[in-house]
Amino acid sequence: MAHPTLSRRRLLKASAGLAAALVPAGAQAKARLGDDGLYTEDWYVDGFLDLSEDFAAARGKGRGFALQWSQRGCIYCKELHTAYFADPAIETPIREAFDIVHLDLFGAREVTFLDGARLTEKALGQRERIRATPTFQFFAEVDGKPKEVARMPGLLPRPEFSALFRYVAEGAYAREPFDAWLGRRGKG
Repeated sequence: MAHPTLSRRRLLKASAGLAAALVPAGAQAKARLGDDGLYTEDWYVDGFLDLSEDFAAARGKGRGFALQWSQRGCIYCKELHTAYFADPAIETPIREAFDIVHLDLFGAREVTFLDGARLTEKALGQRERIRATPTFQFFAEVDGKPKEVARMPGLLPRPEFSALFRYVAEGAYAREPFDAWLGRRGKG
């Protein structure tokens, strides 16, 4: 019997599956404050910062893909993780529909971006013109390539925050701008 090659992605998937099996059913995700001073979620993608690989994995599961940018000491990042994502009405639909990779606006980790460029988090944040935190960048496949389809620069009020994730998950960005969609659909 042939043994499949153990790839980084397969190893991460197996360890994530094991970790999920150890969490009791119905347990609420918990924000954590890392040694780097950044808040994050236990359900965020924990990969090797090859965003093309992470994007492909999300697409393969039929999920949306987003980057979340933070910085140490950001009071809005703390509110995002300790208040917004502590609310199951906000957190659960996002958790179920999106793979999110967390990046540090001033970080030194090397990231391979969707276009193949290898940059530090800080250099990538500058190139992507990230000016506020938290910022979410949403990506989808457009004309066969990953493309940013929406951006949330800063923390929106809860109804608009949740609505932007629904807007992207529904693919509404291909039909109309977020403001028009939100006005037509409402925040709820």
